[in-house]
Amino acid sequence: MYINSIGNYVPSTRITNDYFEKVNGLTPEWILQRTGIQTRSKADADENSDSMAIKAIEAAILGLPYDIKDVDLIVAACYAVYDTVATPAHVAQRHFNINGAKAVYVSAACSSFINGLEVIEGYFAMGKASKALLICSEHNTYYSNEKDPKSGHLWGDAAVAYFISKERQSDSDIKIIDVFTEGLGNVGKGPDGVKLRPGEDGITMPDGRDVFVHACKYMIYALNHSLANTGLKIDDLSKLICHQANRRIVAQVAHQLDKPIDDFLNNIETLGNTGSASAALVLSQNLDNFKKGEKVALMVFGGGYSCGCFIVEF
Repeated sequence: MYINSIGNYVPSTRITNDYFEKVNGLTPEWILQRTGIQTRSKADADENSDSMAIKAIEAAILGLPYDIKDVDLIVAACYAVYDTVATPAHVAQRHFNINGAKAVYVSAACSSFINGLEVIEGYFAMGKASKALLICSEHNTYYSNEKDPKSGHLWGDAAVAYFISKERQSDSDIKIIDVFTEGLGNVGKGPDGVKLRPGEDGITMPDGRDVFVHACKYMIYALNHSLANTGLKIDDLSKLICHQANRRIVAQVAHQLDKPIDDFLNNIETLGNTGSASAALVLSQNLDNFKKGEKVALMVFGGGYSCGCFIVEF
């Protein structure tokens, strides 16, 4: 598979740590020390996950080597949707008048983006599609409870859009050389580790410690599977990108892999935890920093639990 073009949208509003001291009593220093977050992105009142998705797609179209109407598969991969019936996939299909395309929605918490890649891989393998649009738009602050001292201060909003083809479309395409995912619902707290129940208390993380421990373990687990699948060694990778849940998780993963922290790309300091968009968003924000032939691995861990990794070559 090949990534033909990437776009993103990040709301301009930033919420500082000072704000939460008034809301839930956590000091700016405590938040920074425990999470690495200084500010987080927040969608404006007139924005939602659908509108952010459209803006990310519009940004990706600028570099697209074919007409968007050639897309025959649209996959929305996220969990903080505005509408669970008319998903971002269907909204995008209507907005851009993509006639005849399949439109589906997949969710695996913060692993959703990589699971979306795997769904596309399956459609391509079956010969049922050849050009896909993968959308990941997370409006976490729509669901978060800012007064929750366990997780109310973590969340940010953002969207990414990736156009993906079965065959190479241009010399600038980014090759996807492996996609790995695995469900972990039977591990640790599993389905109770992170919750999003709109009718109750929104998005919560009742046991952050359990999430932390298993995120560190299973992002490395997923990376090792992808490396084994490709025959690559970790030293063959130019950079690594983790799900942006907590800067301390990234530091722990770096420590366990015996890699310098500078080998990891991050945006959590300024954007917070942007959910399943986060790792894909980091890649999109650093495209200009890679040279032809460089390889990058993206590792994720999602509530539920689940994990995944995909490796790209520029």
